[in-house]
Amino acid sequence: TIVLKNGEGSYVADEATLDRLEGEGRVVATYVDNPNGSQRQIAGITNDRGNVVGLMPHPEHAVEDLCGPGTDGLGFFTSILDSLVTH
Repeated sequence: TIVLKNGEGSYVADEATLDRLEGEGRVVATYVDNPNGSQRQIAGITNDRGNVVGLMPHPEHAVEDLCGPGTDGLGFFTSILDSLVTH
């Protein structure tokens, strides 16, 4: 479980923009079960430089049992760290 803060919001763009984002590798997260109807299941993208990520889900709200619904969001952050260490 990873918290969503936008149950009725979804990622929307024209086909050319969606193709460009995917072609440039700027889609960094997608939904498995698209809970809000985001086009192409997009849950997160980067800016042109790749140094800023915008996410619709909020994995930071699921990193410890004390303050959230569990620790399911922790894997998102550890996978980023693992990727940075191996590259």
